Amino acid sequence: MSENLSERLIELEIRYAEQEKTIEDLSGEIAEQWKLISGMSKKLNALTNRFLELEEQTAPEVAVTKPPHW
Repeated sequence: MSENLSERLIELEIRYAEQEKTIEDLSGEIAEQWKLISGMSKKLNALTNRFLELEEQTAPEVAVTKPPHW
């Protein structure tokens, strides 16, 4: 019976080590993805601002006039 418990304990330790490694790998992957998303978000904001600036520059100026019924 003691051998069976020993084998079970070893199996649990192996599973624990594998799960710990998987969690570390996933954590690193999430950190990399977060950096990528953050960089893309900054670029999107810069492009949006640039687009709005260009849109303002190319928009025709509408003259302010009184409606014909005034």
